[in-house]
Amino acid sequence: MTALAESFEDLSVHNGLTEITRFAGVGTAVSESSYSQTELLEILDVEDPKIRSVFLNSAIDRRFLTLPPESPGGGRVSEPQGDLLDKHKKIAVDMGCRALEACLKSAGATLSELRHLCCVTSTGFLTPGLSALIIREMGIDPHCSRSDIVGMGCNAGLNALNVVSGWSAAHPGELGVVLCSEACSAAYALDGTMRTAVVNSLFGDGSAALALVSGDGRVPGPRVLKFASYIITDAVEAMRYDWDRDQDRFSFFLDPQIPYVVGAHAEIVIDRLLGGTGLRRSDIGHWLVHSGGKKVIDAVVVNLGLSRHDVRHTTGVLRDYGNLSSGSFLFSYERLADEDVARPGEYGVLMTMGPGSTIEMALIQW
Repeated sequence: MTALAESFEDLSVHNGLTEITRFAGVGTAVSESSYSQTELLEILDVEDPKIRSVFLNSAIDRRFLTLPPESPGGGRVSEPQGDLLDKHKKIAVDMGCRALEACLKSAGATLSELRHLCCVTSTGFLTPGLSALIIREMGIDPHCSRSDIVGMGCNAGLNALNVVSGWSAAHPGELGVVLCSEACSAAYALDGTMRTAVVNSLFGDGSAALALVSGDGRVPGPRVLKFASYIITDAVEAMRYDWDRDQDRFSFFLDPQIPYVVGAHAEIVIDRLLGGTGLRRSDIGHWLVHSGGKKVIDAVVVNLGLSRHDVRHTTGVLRDYGNLSSGSFLFSYERLADEDVARPGEYGVLMTMGPGSTIEMALIQW
């Protein structure tokens, strides 16, 4: 056993994890309708040149969205908050069920084998949570344990991975799933302001599921080795989803300085993640970064010294789907898995960013 492998074995024992958790399968789903940025500008009747520029310079070609119905006088108007909550419930459950089915098929597993379901969403509030609704909808064994992570934002997929990795290590041989379902169509405000224009130009609907299992060396996916987290408390208000009194609804806010804030702190987190492993950044063969937006990706690339090839799946997901919030990095992982280029022994880093402001990272190895 190499010194590096011994260090990871020691790390697992120190954390009370007697088994190594591995990725067993991945699946994704989107809502029914997609639109190009140009089509959206026409549908939403956006004429302000500054707002049009935000849409057209986003590095996004298409997004999947469920737009408000056309009003009698033409055009689209914002839906009441109650209608948006209904929309979130419908779309998030539908996409979530389809992503879960695709994930289990990828893992060669069935619904009857599922033992823990952890659902993530930040685009609506549900009680009972998304996990209970999907268990009922799909007829999953009601004994299936579950957890819901609500409101953590775009970084939350890695928070959920941390939780389910721990559950999986404590339940060797049993199947756990992280399911991120973000109905971003249910979190839009149409008021013509630059605040909402930035959000409206960026997010799309999407759901992604990742199957995890420990104690089975036959599982071909990468194993989860380590997590690192950092909250930039000075920027706690920079990304938020709060009540807009003028619109009488919840509304996203993204500070224009976010790309630079994330970029400036990314090195702190990667250094902590790789600390004590004997690895350098150059040893990381695969980078799966949240598709947070063109400027965010550029800032991460510059500050971590990555190449455009390193973030090819990140930029590809942004181009084809926009920012899918918590599930974005799993869309990238699915593309990497389909590419079939990762070889045994190679390392990867998963990176997500969101409100807090927070940076989450995980180290994996094939």
